Amino acid sequence: MKAFVFPGQGSQFTGMAKDLYDNLPLAKELLERANEILGFKITDVMFEGSADDLKQTKVTQPAVFLHSVLLAKSLSDDFKPDMVAGHSLGEFSALVASGAIDFEDGLILVSKRAMAMQKACEKQPSTMAAILGLPDEKVEEICASITDDIVVPANYNCPGQLVISGTIPGIDKACELMLQAEAKRAIKLAVGGAFHSPLMEPAKIELEKAIQSTQFKAPKCPIFQNVSTKGETDPEIIKNNLIKQLTAPVKWTQSIQNMVAAGATSFTEVGPGAVLQGMIKKIVKGIEPEIAINGVN
Repeated sequence: MKAFVFPGQGSQFTGMAKDLYDNLPLAKELLERANEILGFKITDVMFEGSADDLKQTKVTQPAVFLHSVLLAKSLSDDFKPDMVAGHSLGEFSALVASGAIDFEDGLILVSKRAMAMQKACEKQPSTMAAILGLPDEKVEEICASITDDIVVPANYNCPGQLVISGTIPGIDKACELMLQAEAKRAIKLAVGGAFHSPLMEPAKIELEKAIQSTQFKAPKCPIFQNVSTKGETDPEIIKNNLIKQLTAPVKWTQSIQNMVAAGATSFTEVGPGAVLQGMIKKIVKGIEPEIAINGVN
């Protein structure tokens, strides 16, 4: 069974989607429509912007979403998923690609999500850190031991790699404790906020209104969501999980394991970069049947 997966924020690069724009009339049409919807020429930044330009809140999330969705459309008859999943922001790309929401609604939600997250970041200084080389259970235990600050597991990326999220003092304290517990590394990330933590509650409230007013349909295949880790097809369940996603952890490891258990025998990454391919190789290592992992960039 074929699984298609969609990357999240951080996979952007200068020149993204330019080939699609030049060679696929539908991609050109949708990118020009995106410029109108967003109220600025995101294509200029995607095609020619610097790394700093691409890090702008209003650009990053829509740019990755656009590249991923258009790439799925470019695959045409080759895009026949038995199941899909997306990492954080990538869940929106997966929802559009699987037919649960239409292109314009997906882009509007992604844009609103980005701006709501930015506002939440400005309310409370916060950050994230990648913890390498500790069992998930140990990372969870250390996070729970810090009671005077907010520190929570945020991204279960793959075995031995868990990203934590919280206040700046809380993350500093957690990193010290992780290293004392013999983590290989505890790396503070260059991000502007504590994504997938309770500190994103203001963004969740703002985005919930937009999600509730958007029409969702049953996708053409199950979408394994970050919050539930299960293959979902019910539009109301999908909406509720999407609302919870901003303050809940991204359970990527568990989602991929469940996709394998559901019969996935190949994974194709659809979007910029190949980060998910690396994670999946670590997650499915030793799992039978042997999994084929390939990528479309």
